[in-house]
Amino acid sequence: MQIRDATADDWPRIWPFLREIVAAGDTYTWPRDVDEPTARTLWLPPPPARTVVAVDRPGDGDHDGHRGRARAGAGERVLGSAKLLPNQGGPGAHVANASFMVAPAAAGRGVGRALGRRLLDLARADGYRAMQFNAVVETNTRAVRLWRSLGFDVVGRIPEGFRLPDGRYVDLLVMHQRL
Repeated sequence: MQIRDATADDWPRIWPFLREIVAAGDTYTWPRDVDEPTARTLWLPPPPARTVVAVDRPGDGDHDGHRGRARAGAGERVLGSAKLLPNQGGPGAHVANASFMVAPAAAGRGVGRALGRRLLDLARADGYRAMQFNAVVETNTRAVRLWRSLGFDVVGRIPEGFRLPDGRYVDLLVMHQRL
């Protein structure tokens, strides 16, 4: 697996799993029926934001190339993607925010952890002083466990801030880590 900057050419390989994850309605606060142009604008924002992809090339085997860069290739499979941007503007721009999506077919392969580590490294390199997640759905226990294992703490809770597809309301967690 390698993590590199996303390019416009990666979008056709991000969109199918992004659409599937958002449509499921159990982890993301986006509208479940988000259209492709809106999703693309939200997922590939302009600088100072950054979007990365975790890719696998058939035949390369597993290797830890997350610090390297490669050109997008037709043989690559996009396993996941993440974006990094300021959580707020102006005087709050020193706190990063990030979003992550792992293709369901790549779940359990360490893609989310690799993306998380890479974005923490990028945030530090970009001079951010902290990273904050504004809306981690409490029932997304894999994500909560992952972020805790990478040093994030729950610093807030929005009671019943998220409605699951079955109509139940669950809490949204605000998670934070000093960099």
